[in-house]
Amino acid sequence: MMPLHAQQTAAVALLLMVGLVSGCTDAVESEAKPAVAAPLEMPIVSAFTDADTEIKTSDVMATLADFVPEQGLTGTFSSIGSDTLANLMTLWTQEFKRLHPGVDIQVQGAGSATSPPALTEGTADVGPMSRDMKDRELESFESRYGYKPTSIRVALDAVAVYVNKDNPIASLSLAQVDALFSATRRCGAPTSLERWGDLDLTGSWQDRPVQLFGRNAVSGTYGFFKQHALCSGDFKNSVNEQPGSASVVQAVASSLNGIGYSGIGYIMSGVRVVPIADSSGQPMAPSAANIMAKTYPLSCYLFLYINKKPGQAVSPVMHAFLRFVLSRQGQEIVNKYGYIPLTNKEVQRELSKLR
Repeated sequence: MMPLHAQQTAAVALLLMVGLVSGCTDAVESEAKPAVAAPLEMPIVSAFTDADTEIKTSDVMATLADFVPEQGLTGTFSSIGSDTLANLMTLWTQEFKRLHPGVDIQVQGAGSATSPPALTEGTADVGPMSRDMKDRELESFESRYGYKPTSIRVALDAVAVYVNKDNPIASLSLAQVDALFSATRRCGAPTSLERWGDLDLTGSWQDRPVQLFGRNAVSGTYGFFKQHALCSGDFKNSVNEQPGSASVVQAVASSLNGIGYSGIGYIMSGVRVVPIADSSGQPMAPSAANIMAKTYPLSCYLFLYINKKPGQAVSPVMHAFLRFVLSRQGQEIVNKYGYIPLTNKEVQRELSKLR
């Protein structure tokens, strides 16, 4: 395996040469240390490979604007939402507060489903989500305020299927993933897959039972995987639901028979990512190139939702924080911890939403 600093360049390998991926949609602290409801779960090993290192990280980051701190900035805001984004929110807020000691930010990462009600009820100013808001969530917000919340794309991610590092499975189709995790098999598999021998593994693997791990229902990753990998079917009751993204990967690392799904940013040394076949049957790894080219089937954007009244500016502290997230420094944090940063074109489009 190549060194981590070399792997990290993968996140931006083809950013200048390819288009956008589809979103993760269900229709397609007063001190320098913020308060975090969920434990900080750091990605350990980059998922990306030598094929994605054609352009140096510094070359791509040079296209993004530097963030200039605002002297004397004060204010507060709170963030409630995605566990997948909890790492990034914590890292972003720590650096932002270092630059602005007079700012207080509270961060909670319990799951994407907690974001819409928190924004609607006014208990949060920022709603991190690893999926788009559902129609009913948008309608609930709009019925209260008379306008929809504003979504800001802040990074790219992919949902990966993980197995234990000693599992020899080469690849899976979406129908096979569905047959492993779903009780309804709406993606077309004729029978449920219960043992590793059902996937043509032989020897000591033939009779090993499959042990399933996944997220709980408040997770945006859960909802995205349900729609895109299970064809909107129902999960098996045997899926061991975990409270966090890293917990899923850690569980798979500890179980020789395990298989689970989680964000690509949480890969660690005890697991292996399984390539997923595209519509043509070609196995695709969740590399930066494949995510950006839309050839990896489970690619998505990560979002911050805010309550912005049309024609009015957001608060100075919120505006500065979002500028930081979309700056070179903010996107370097995205890249460093296993996600894929936005291009300058994408950044400008998101910044325009604040004007």
